[in-house]
Amino acid sequence: MQFNAKDFNPHLDGPILTKRIPCWPYADPKGRHVVHLDEYLKTGGYNGLRKALTMTPEAVVEEVKKSNLRGRGGAGFPTGLKWTFLPKVDEGKDPGMRYLAINADESEPGTFKDRLLMDFDPHLLLEGIAAACYACRLKRAYIFIRGEYHHQAYVLEEALKEAYAHGVFGSKGLLNGTQTAGGGTWAVECYVHRGAGAYICGEETALLEALEGKRGWPRIKPPFPAVKGLFGKPTIINNVETLCHVPSIVEFGADWFSKQGRASTLGAGAPPSFGTKLMGVSGHVARPGTFELELGISLRKIVEDLCGGMRNGKKFKAAIPGGVSMGILSTDQFDAEMDFDIGRKCNVLGLGTACPTVFDEDTDMVMVARNIARFFKHESCGQCTPCREGSGWLYQLMTKVEEGNGKTKDLDLALEIATSMGSMPGTTICGLADGNNWAVRTIMNKFWGEFEARVKPSYVPVKMTIGAGAR
Repeated sequence: MQFNAKDFNPHLDGPILTKRIPCWPYADPKGRHVVHLDEYLKTGGYNGLRKALTMTPEAVVEEVKKSNLRGRGGAGFPTGLKWTFLPKVDEGKDPGMRYLAINADESEPGTFKDRLLMDFDPHLLLEGIAAACYACRLKRAYIFIRGEYHHQAYVLEEALKEAYAHGVFGSKGLLNGTQTAGGGTWAVECYVHRGAGAYICGEETALLEALEGKRGWPRIKPPFPAVKGLFGKPTIINNVETLCHVPSIVEFGADWFSKQGRASTLGAGAPPSFGTKLMGVSGHVARPGTFELELGISLRKIVEDLCGGMRNGKKFKAAIPGGVSMGILSTDQFDAEMDFDIGRKCNVLGLGTACPTVFDEDTDMVMVARNIARFFKHESCGQCTPCREGSGWLYQLMTKVEEGNGKTKDLDLALEIATSMGSMPGTTICGLADGNNWAVRTIMNKFWGEFEARVKPSYVPVKMTIGAGAR
């Protein structure tokens, strides 16, 4: 399929995260290859880190905070603000052991944007890690990578060897012991830690438990990781894509970053959606793939202009905006804008990973709900009773409805269960149950007719009683 980049301008200055990774509409993905250290340096690699070392750590944190970079892992929390949660350290004093945990788990179904970065441009992640460690005065970094990402783990390990040989990491200090703005050097050690394939380890505290060699169970908060995290020490947890934005923000400045994306459409005071975002599109589209786009682009434009429209010329029916836990966009929400305001505007949990899964007109939404419920039932860690039991009940009810054995009261029961489980109702430690209930209930609410058509009507007779002997 031919594509003319002149017909589409997704953001101002061309690709940023993917400038070394051929992607539509700028280049043919067939030209992709692993970017090794030599090529990375020739194309401006580690310039952001070098500039960071000429600034004080506080100045780097402030620049990231000023950029309004929001986490790209799903929650969208401001990155610079998160960094300020670390305990304050007096200038010139040793902060003690503090950690950076990189969430490369990417186990959310329908999400594969971090994989692209680790597959082909691993040094961009390593540069972001080094800059973040300097800014937050962290001494150790652990890349927690999904157990199924065998190839990506190998690519990262090879890139780490190159980075150590070049002096990026190691006991000498960042970039072979370069003098920092405050004098002296800052040494960082970086490691790749492979997970065992558990979805729950994408939750930050479960990730920390797994890094410590324990079962991946979320922790009760507070204390929060920035105060008491990995091995009981202050810890920052950031997503792969988030850290890959840091080098360019440091190199070109927060003002440059904020020219991409958009301000919030919810009014003054609401946090903006600045910057570009990797959006991995899958499902019933003619050309699925990962695209780097400005936040705020409409789903329709992505599907019709970048993905060649719906597959086999069929009509759009629904889409999951960013991982199954976010809920569903209905048929009349095809023009939904992909930014961090989407949750409040379209009645979904949020933007999530911004990797939409698209469904055509022939999709059975009852089957979709049942399949999602099955996934969450399987992946619940079982620590919280509402999630452990509720996820099983939801799966049983969805299976019953799909098979045609359900009654209308089963639909009411499913919605009642869904709205009673999750960290937002305050019944569970982490958000897995929220993802489960938002997915199921948004599908049910927005495609109620399909569910109602699959069940048998159930009537609860109401009797009026007057007097003791009335029947």
